[in-house]
Amino acid sequence: MLERKPSLTDQAKSYIKQRIVNDEFEGGRIPSETVLANELGVSRTTIRDALSRLENEGTVYRRQGSGTYVNNPGLQIKTRLEEIWSYESVLRDHGYTPSTRILTVRTSAADETQAENLRIEVGEEIVTVEKLFLEDQDPVILAVNQVPRKLLSVPFVESDWHQPIYEFLWRHGQQRLGYYLSEIVPVIVDRKIGSALGVDVGQPLISFSEIGFSEENEPILMACSYIRDDLLRLRLIRRRT
Repeated sequence: MLERKPSLTDQAKSYIKQRIVNDEFEGGRIPSETVLANELGVSRTTIRDALSRLENEGTVYRRQGSGTYVNNPGLQIKTRLEEIWSYESVLRDHGYTPSTRILTVRTSAADETQAENLRIEVGEEIVTVEKLFLEDQDPVILAVNQVPRKLLSVPFVESDWHQPIYEFLWRHGQQRLGYYLSEIVPVIVDRKIGSALGVDVGQPLISFSEIGFSEENEPILMACSYIRDDLLRLRLIRRRT
């Protein structure tokens, strides 16, 4: 099956970011574009684009007339909220050893809300998967994903859902996840969520309510994730425009 390789800019960005994380730049000063370009065998334009992306995400900052430097406060940002990532990588970035547990996989008829959000007919089959993400043995995230059954052209078994949802959609339906439309929603824990995450009923949690769209701008997924913020904190940098 074909996989999309990272661009040269993405590879350069990852390389520089890893060296930053490893504290390899003396005094926090990033080498010049020319030095990095020669080191990686790419153009200065590629390095300039990679550094611009790192600057936009708050990892580095530019000091006029002096150069580019590591932005230590920005290193506290483990996860970029505007990017698509797997929860396994999020937990790993926060120093955890992640694992997953499938709670349920079931097929049901779409109700009016599901049909409207997924642009399908009421009563069409959707597959609902409830999945726990754990840090060692402690549940951290409960994710509920709902996918129209007609999109899944390749047969699947329950264990296939352990892979990140964007990989599952590609492998079992040739659907490439392009972006999410997400809402951050505070919720009060009910008995079902509390039992899955091991928290008290009535406790507040942060959740992501999302619709995933393909690269053709078609809805292919509904998702809701409930996050224990006592174990996982999400930060972001807000800029003045």
